[in-house]
Amino acid sequence: MDFINNFFQSIISVIKTISILDIIDIILVSFLIYKAIQLIRETRAEQLIKGIILFVVAYYFSMILGLKAMSFILLNIFQFGVLALIVVFQPELRSALEHLGRSSVGKFRLFKIDDDKTEINKIRNEIYAVCEAVQWLQRDRIGALILFERKTKLGEIVKTGTIINADMSSEIICNIFYPKAPLHDGAMILRDGRVYAAGCFLPLSQNPDLSRELGTRHRAALGISESCDALVIVVSEETGIISLVQNGVIKRNLNIDTLRVALEKGLLPQKPQDKKEKKSASKVTAK
Repeated sequence: MDFINNFFQSIISVIKTISILDIIDIILVSFLIYKAIQLIRETRAEQLIKGIILFVVAYYFSMILGLKAMSFILLNIFQFGVLALIVVFQPELRSALEHLGRSSVGKFRLFKIDDDKTEINKIRNEIYAVCEAVQWLQRDRIGALILFERKTKLGEIVKTGTIINADMSSEIICNIFYPKAPLHDGAMILRDGRVYAAGCFLPLSQNPDLSRELGTRHRAALGISESCDALVIVVSEETGIISLVQNGVIKRNLNIDTLRVALEKGLLPQKPQDKKEKKSASKVTAK
């Protein structure tokens, strides 16, 4: 009994020493660890972490066994390897920071954007024009790569192409991707409801697990979506298949109706009621 009493008294004494700041500190650290694990699982950094763990274990055992030369080599590799890892995994680090900026923590606005009916109608007109153009491109088997710029600005990608800054219309989109047009090979970027740039070059995905059926356009769409929040439409020149790419995930064999619905979900501002319904639906699915 004395042991149990002492045990509970020690727990109570520890709890008394915990302040509100300590609790906030624990919650923040737990959140950061959770987000770090989440990001690691979504990138090739997972294999990197495994390698680091094996490296640390090897160094630990070399110290225990008294392998001085091995311990010295592993320690120096670890010290200078940190800088090398930052250089090698710069795309992953950049993607992680951008992902944090697009999360709920970073959803504050530096500049106020008017989400009134006019803005919504402009987005709907943009979606309608793009879907109409995609339908024509699919019918004529003309390849296309169309990006909807969202929160992450694509200034670096725009510099690789030609700025057009034209009014949105399905005719302009089709004319740009016409096989004999000078800008048909590159990607088109849509910004603020306008055809902003065309003939842009995109980074190809480095994912080694991609299907061989995916061509250059699909790999480029996946590559840019892995580093930003853009919505990317791909029309296959060979098959006419419509694909939508977002956050490194590709959805293929879409028709115009499913494409329109997906674009509306991704581009139109969500109402609080829609967010609640989405959360409740996810809970039902989890059960």
